[in-house]
Amino acid sequence: MTDMSNVIIKGENLSKTYKTVVDEVKVFGNLDIEIYRGEAIAIMGKSGGGKTTLLNILSGLDRPTTGNVMFDNKRIDNMDETSLSVFRNRNVGFIFQHHYLLEDFTAIENLLIPLRIAEAEMGTTAYKKAFALLKAVGVNKRAFHYPDQLSGGERQRVAVGRALINNPQVVFADEPTGSLDRKNAAIVEDLLWELKDKFNKTLVIATHSLEIAEKCDKVINMDEQG
Repeated sequence: MTDMSNVIIKGENLSKTYKTVVDEVKVFGNLDIEIYRGEAIAIMGKSGGGKTTLLNILSGLDRPTTGNVMFDNKRIDNMDETSLSVFRNRNVGFIFQHHYLLEDFTAIENLLIPLRIAEAEMGTTAYKKAFALLKAVGVNKRAFHYPDQLSGGERQRVAVGRALINNPQVVFADEPTGSLDRKNAAIVEDLLWELKDKFNKTLVIATHSLEIAEKCDKVINMDEQG
């Protein structure tokens, strides 16, 4: 059950504007948002309406034009790039529409990449942790297979495991089922909720899926933002 006094992410007066050669394009403006630990949040809206942009701002992948973002009581929108990269690696997990697995690495090696970036020791403990996550997402029997030897659904499951390997506080997912067929999309959807409960994670999901949105605690409709 969500502790409504425990805010993990807070955005105040957020706006995003892109400058072009001839003018400025406003994506959204004057947006306030609070996300509590353990919540599942859906960000919905038409294509090009700012779902991914907001996701990137809240996760520290992008910066707002105006406003500020507090993440676990730390302001992240004004961090320098080095500090922000370290912060993301330690606190944020990402699941994208496309798996972005490295083709020359096996499933378990792909899972270990965030640990390598964090300069964790690549010993028995790290491999046991990675294998346990592969088992949690149902692809442990594919641990030593390369991405081109995996189905689309299996690759996305590995990507889900990779997002969890550093035990992030928040997992951000950008259309996580968008590139999958209906059967595999349903499997990954169920997996997200199972892992949310098992690992007690906060989920922020940009999606077109009404099925995903209906399961979330809160929905942000970008079509309604100024």
